[in-house]
Formats: sequence, structure tokens, C-alpha cells
Amino acid sequence: MTERKPPGVDFESWVDKQIREADARGEFADLPGAGKPLPGEMDGTYDELWWVKRKMAREGFSVLPPTLALRKEAEDALEAAANAPSERVVRRIVEEINVKIRDVMFKPPPGPPLGLKPYDVEEVVRQWRERRAER
Repeated sequence: MTERKPPGVDFESWVDKQIREADARGEFADLPGAGKPLPGEMDGTYDELWWVKRKMAREGFSVLPPTLALRKEAEDALEAAANAPSERVVRRIVEEINVKIRDVMFKPPPGPPLGLKPYDVEEVVRQWRERRAER
């Protein structure tokens, strides 16, 4: 554990001293990635959840909305059916995915409903014109 900053000592000089002493002790000598360029993903804009996304990618885990997850599962099912060893297996794969597709077709997916309908463009333009005319 590091020592406390003494009162009256400038914080920056105290930190610099701590770093200089650690460097002299060789505590920075064998850090992973020393002398190598930063990873390519560091080039983009900052994302607070970068570590979560990297962990999920490393673990092969993803989170999709239910309908998108089902679309992906359906694509995978078609690919599995195309590579199936027998007609019986093809039928089983397609029947299983069809059950899931029918469930989603007849029951709304979980989550809040959108609660919106498309706007009437002409009505919005008419209101915009009225507000502009009042100025």
C-alpha cells in the first residue's frame, strides 16, 4: 500500500515521486503489453461499456432483442437443416424452429409495446406552418 500524501506537498509532485520510485524498483518492467502498440479497438470513440462488450465477445455471448434472436436462430436452423445427415433430422430442425416462429407470430414478444403509429406527414407540416405564421 502506498503512503499517504504528506500535508503541504503538492499532489502532482507527490504522485510523480511515487511513480519514479516504483519505476526505480522495476515494478513497471514486465507489464503485459509493454513496448507494444495499443489494440486497434482503442482508435474509436470512448464507450463506457467497452469491457463488457469485449468480455461478451471473448465468451461468445450476445444479447439481442427476442425477435432478432429468433431471426438469427432461424437462419442457423436453415443452415443446420442444409447440412443435416438425413431427411428425418431436417424435418425435426424445421419443425422445432416453426413452433418458435408461430409462438412469436401469435404472442407479442416480451418488453413494452411501442405505443405509436406513423405520423400523418401532412398534418405535422400543417401544424408547423401554423406555428411559423404566428411568429
